[in-house]
Amino acid sequence: MQRSRALVIPQVVPFITPILFIGLWMMAAAQISNQVILPSVEQVLDLLMQPLADVISMGSLAGNVLVSLVRVVIGYLVAAMIAIPLGVVMGYYGIAFKLFNNFLNLFRPIPPLAWVPLVMAWCGVSSFATVLGVETGQAYIYLNNIKFSMVFIIFIGAFYPILTATLHGVTGVNKTLIDSARVLGASEQQIFIKVLIPAAMPSIITGMRIGLGIAWMCLVSAEMLPGSLSGVGYLITHAYTLASTDIVIAGMISIGVVGAVMDLMFRKFEKKKYSWRRQGK
Repeated sequence: MQRSRALVIPQVVPFITPILFIGLWMMAAAQISNQVILPSVEQVLDLLMQPLADVISMGSLAGNVLVSLVRVVIGYLVAAMIAIPLGVVMGYYGIAFKLFNNFLNLFRPIPPLAWVPLVMAWCGVSSFATVLGVETGQAYIYLNNIKFSMVFIIFIGAFYPILTATLHGVTGVNKTLIDSARVLGASEQQIFIKVLIPAAMPSIITGMRIGLGIAWMCLVSAEMLPGSLSGVGYLITHAYTLASTDIVIAGMISIGVVGAVMDLMFRKFEKKKYSWRRQGK
């Protein structure tokens, strides 16, 4: 009996807080009795259970989430592709750290939203369709949704957490490992690939997880920029102007679920590849 409890309790514990939260939400909604202030759980659940249904003539919830996901992934991947190599180089070479650190730190405190006027002056409403010269057809509809201004805001939000974590991971690598590899005849390229990056990877993954969360935070701001006609952030903003709070909450939950699934993928990868880090503690 005790053994069965020991097996069941860990499986039940993660669901306790969500169930309590939903219970409080149901009681508060019944007490307030105003769907503009706080819609019922049933209203929001009905929207979530019909993700392909048209919402306030702005397309489906699933379609808008997909558009937002594409924007986040593009901005996030660009940030990772620049921040990780730069962080590795800055962490390994002292001259590179001195060259870039002070300059990059000038921009670190600037919130992504503060870039909006400048980004709009630079990019306007140009999109991938503009650059690729696509002007008609279904491809134009998809590519025109990916505005450079939105991608840049998401990029800025994700860039610094990834860079900082990469820099921290590389500088934290035991120098003995590097010196030993060098003594055994390893080239600089082999040191990077076989020693430096694998040892720093747990920290890099942590930075990528944080950067992904911030990228989603920047999404709503990015989708409020001129030229945006789709995306879950734009849907939330437009629903607010129509006092459709149930759509606002459904959109927020959608962002949370998609972000949580992506974060779970990182955690699964980290657990599978770098379980030695926890065992060594």
